[in-house]
Amino acid sequence: MPGEGIEPTLCRQNRILSPARLPVPPSRQGGGSICDLLPLCFAPVRRQDFSYELPAELIAQQPLAQRSASRLLAVGEADLRDLQVTDLPQLLRDGDLLVFNDTRVLPARVTGTKQTGGHVELLLERALGGRRARVQLRGAKSLRPGARIDTAGGQVRAEVRDGEHWIVELPTETHAYFESCGETPLPPYIDRAAAPADRERYQSIFAREPGAAAAPTASLHFDAALVRALAERGIETTFVTLHIGAGTFAPMRVDDVATHVMHAEYTDVGASAVAAIRAARARGNRVVAVGTTVVRSLESAARQAGPADLLVPWLGDTRLFIYPGFRFQVVDALLTNFHLPESTLLMMVSAFSGRERVLAAYRHAVAERYRFFSYGDAMLLTRYESDR
Repeated sequence: MPGEGIEPTLCRQNRILSPARLPVPPSRQGGGSICDLLPLCFAPVRRQDFSYELPAELIAQQPLAQRSASRLLAVGEADLRDLQVTDLPQLLRDGDLLVFNDTRVLPARVTGTKQTGGHVELLLERALGGRRARVQLRGAKSLRPGARIDTAGGQVRAEVRDGEHWIVELPTETHAYFESCGETPLPPYIDRAAAPADRERYQSIFAREPGAAAAPTASLHFDAALVRALAERGIETTFVTLHIGAGTFAPMRVDDVATHVMHAEYTDVGASAVAAIRAARARGNRVVAVGTTVVRSLESAARQAGPADLLVPWLGDTRLFIYPGFRFQVVDALLTNFHLPESTLLMMVSAFSGRERVLAAYRHAVAERYRFFSYGDAMLLTRYESDR
């Protein structure tokens, strides 16, 4: 999921391709507490309802030289505008509030060798405190609890399986270990090894809270000049934290969307963010999420609030799954990158602005040769209540 957490479902060296199957989903009611993870529905929503065709050459393999040089597709209720990210200040209003995810990506990928001589790759899912961590272990089919893995940062001990992950004991504190010997965890659809420059470019300029295994990629478009232009326009900013785990790259394996269970991600919506959002709403301005991780954070916090509150400060793990039929409570507009076919992130965007509108925008982006995914271009969407 991705980043801002990307979640691939079909990924091949030469193509990413899904057949177009576009039945219109029924209108539904949704919402409830954080435990009500799935919107109510009258008929199944299928994973294939979110397919589109994408030529492999449109998958951005490198970042642009300038962060804010990306293109921006502005999706209106009945029109599409081909713009630049630098046009964003003119698309927002004085007093609108941009909400960013300030998570910091760790160099979360480490290679090692098993005692038998076989190679294994560790990909951090979550730090568990001290020297313990939950990780993905690739090449570990024959691994048993207690096995030791030699890495450049010292010996790692595999303690126990935890579903599709392993709990491991590291030679040093988790963050320090990965910082010392890890490499940037580029997504699997970037068909190259991580370069030294990725340490800075696969990281937003707002990154300050370490803990993510993937970048909140909508934030990658912002540089100092764009931030300054937004401030001069009277646009306000605030921050939340959601640590994107390696689980964001796991595909959806079920056809009936309602049966999918989201992976958990640590989220912190602080009092200052809540106050800024309440103030924006009170003066009639919009709350603009920069990335799907911000949407997930804010809508999760909103489900902790009582009937009289918009949202409340909240810290915890969220498994909130947003797909068409979901009732948004906080976010009014969304800046996001383009997402993979049949991914939960594309489902969230479709819930926000309407599936037919979003898929039409994707077809336009393909025809106009936009760059896709983490290092690609962006789109700006408005919430449309009547088309979900």
